Amino acid sequence: MPALDTKAILQGRKPGRSTSLTIGIIVGTLCTLGMIGYLLVSGLAHGGVHGILGFLLSLLAAVIPVAILIPLILLLDRLEPEPGRLLVFAFLWGAGVAVVVSLILNTLGMEAVAVPVFGADVGEMVSTAAVAPVVEESAKGIVLLLLLWRRRHEIDSYTDGVTYAAMVATGFAFTENVLYFLSSFFEEGFFGLVFTFVLRGLIAPFGHPIYTAMIGIGVAYAAMNRGRLRLLAPVAGWVAAVLLHAMWNGSTFFGWAGLGAAYLVLFFVLLGIIVIAVQDRRRQVAAISYHLPAYIPTGLVTPADIRMLSSMKGRRGARAWAQRNAGQRGRQAMKDYQLAATELALLHQRLDRGVARPHWEGRRDNFLALMHVAREAFLGRVQQPVAPGWAATPTDSGFLRRADFAHVIASAQEQREQREQGARPSSGRHRGAGQRYRSHGDPRHGRGNPG
Repeated sequence: MPALDTKAILQGRKPGRSTSLTIGIIVGTLCTLGMIGYLLVSGLAHGGVHGILGFLLSLLAAVIPVAILIPLILLLDRLEPEPGRLLVFAFLWGAGVAVVVSLILNTLGMEAVAVPVFGADVGEMVSTAAVAPVVEESAKGIVLLLLLWRRRHEIDSYTDGVTYAAMVATGFAFTENVLYFLSSFFEEGFFGLVFTFVLRGLIAPFGHPIYTAMIGIGVAYAAMNRGRLRLLAPVAGWVAAVLLHAMWNGSTFFGWAGLGAAYLVLFFVLLGIIVIAVQDRRRQVAAISYHLPAYIPTGLVTPADIRMLSSMKGRRGARAWAQRNAGQRGRQAMKDYQLAATELALLHQRLDRGVARPHWEGRRDNFLALMHVAREAFLGRVQQPVAPGWAATPTDSGFLRRADFAHVIASAQEQREQREQGARPSSGRHRGAGQRYRSHGDPRHGRGNPG
């Protein structure tokens, strides 16, 4: 039987590379390289060797906020981390596609509309405080709508929406910072670049991520809920993002007092986002504790394992334990096990909300199959059972209990092949994969009698 595609199972897609995602990454990369090349040529044209030096300093300065922001963004979503390729796509969209679109439209808006209508001074203010926020938040927000359309099932919490939004915005801020730093270098020299870096890179590096996070929250609401409000949520998020962005841009015309007031508002918005992330973490832990006990009869999870899965400290300890006993392969197996178990709990959470995809039973069986395969990969390297730190004895952990679960893997493989052929799975076969759970209680309701 072919090996299971771990990433495909966790992401809820067909096995193999996603062609559309690969194309998106390529387009984003080309646009990003195009913008960086354009800025390099601009530096060379304005100052020759001196301009190239300014470009290199600007590029280095722009990397520093990115190196600070990305780890903080990923820290928000540690319990159920988003697929790396999707995060890369989001970053490249912001750094390339969104910047190119914004540069073109902002320039046209200022030269063709704002300045001719309002004059040079007022036109610049209108373009900065009104046109730019609308254009830039729209350019960044499009990719979040694409994710909502194509990868809705990946967005299980508001934190997921914030994570994708922050990655898009961080990419956008990276390329925009190179542009601003280089402009300051030409206008005011090295000290002008340093001043702009301190203002944009150190004092207010969270600006773009905070604005676009509003769209991410709206998109997350649309992904997690039903009803008419879900259609309005992304629009409301976009409006909030534009208003925050306009407030910050407009504050620059009122000196340090204006910047201070705007900074204070953004600080409290950031605190609100952190509170949302904390609440999301609690809801995810509650989903693990509530829904996974129904799967105790499978032998793949025990009460001790559920306690381990419900804390970041327990998860880290389990991965370290697996690495000590089976090397890097064991650590990866434990990571796959933890992610599959978490996704299983979140699948039932989506069922409770009424937003699960059709044929959710196939995804359930795939997660269980992955948990089984991950455990077997680890056990193949262990000479004898070793009691994990979260369980009193080896038999207290489902990760170390060998059980005959081949029928789940076979069922998942068969259903996948049938879906690819456009046929519906056989109801009889599906019962064979799920009967064991229903005999102990229906997991769809999150409860079951472990026997």
